[in-house]
Amino acid sequence: MTSWRDRVYAQLSHRETQPIPYTLGWEGDVGERLDAHYGGTRWRDLLEPAIRSAPIASLERHLEESATHYTDLYGTVWRCDRRPTHLETPALREPTLAGYRFPTMDALFPAGWDATARHAIAQEPDRFWVAGLGFGLFERTWCLRGFENALADAAADPAFYAELVEAVAAHHAAILAKLMELPLDGIKFSDDWGYQQGVLLGPERWRRYIKPALRRLYAQVHAAGLKTLSHCCGSVRDILPDIIEIGLDALESVQPEARGMNPYQLKREFGREITFWGGLGSQSTIPHGTPAEIKAEVRRLCDEMGRGGGYILGPAKSLQPETPTANAAAVVEAFLEQAGVAL
Repeated sequence: MTSWRDRVYAQLSHRETQPIPYTLGWEGDVGERLDAHYGGTRWRDLLEPAIRSAPIASLERHLEESATHYTDLYGTVWRCDRRPTHLETPALREPTLAGYRFPTMDALFPAGWDATARHAIAQEPDRFWVAGLGFGLFERTWCLRGFENALADAAADPAFYAELVEAVAAHHAAILAKLMELPLDGIKFSDDWGYQQGVLLGPERWRRYIKPALRRLYAQVHAAGLKTLSHCCGSVRDILPDIIEIGLDALESVQPEARGMNPYQLKREFGREITFWGGLGSQSTIPHGTPAEIKAEVRRLCDEMGRGGGYILGPAKSLQPETPTANAAAVVEAFLEQAGVAL
């Protein structure tokens, strides 16, 4: 029997599979509400997300924490008692790297860091395993400087911002080298370049600052024989040819509400060059559609996006706490149905 891992590889090679591999996550109380809806947890056991993220707890450690705030390993202070967690005090209050030191690899990967991840991978060898390095190049720059400061740096202090991106890229290259000691299939990058209307930095600045460094990181992953996958919310239609050019294998989210991100149009234009992962609207269909509309959209995604391979089914975002229970159940049932599993 073909494994979910094999199906993901097939889709990344633009070969059709039946069923189509999928992922599905949820946040807040969605899981508990579905337990009550179904009268138990059997629905959880029936789900078989094809892509798994290796658990690496050390990357999530905090230097200091309280009920309301924590300081991450990079020195940035976050407020965590509201949703979403948000940055309060950046590590770099001025546009300079003088005196700043990134966390060492020993701090990020203490002795035994890989034990839990290796155990999880060994337990489910039929899944496609990835590991992530947390905030991406662009995100790490604003995590270090603050969001407005980082955008101002990119526009008004290009020499510093270029230096900052290159420093983050070198740091990420070292993290990648550690992650790739694990028996993985791919690396899951995550970097929200887009907002609803376009690229936050603007396409030209993204190409100037982010693209060259990201090309090197993707090449590092490919040189190890692994696949490159990346989460990115928002509209990235303007830079999608660039993303393909530098070697991204799969783009995750495909947020249909954002400008230019209609998944079916993207499939027609770029479906032979990149794999799309997601596309089920988390701001539209999932919270506001009827259960029947949700199931019809999942069938259409599998039919049209899955044609010719190059597609992994998923919501654009994990099921959010505001998702009505009936709609969350419709997503679960539609995903199981396309996988040939009876609830």
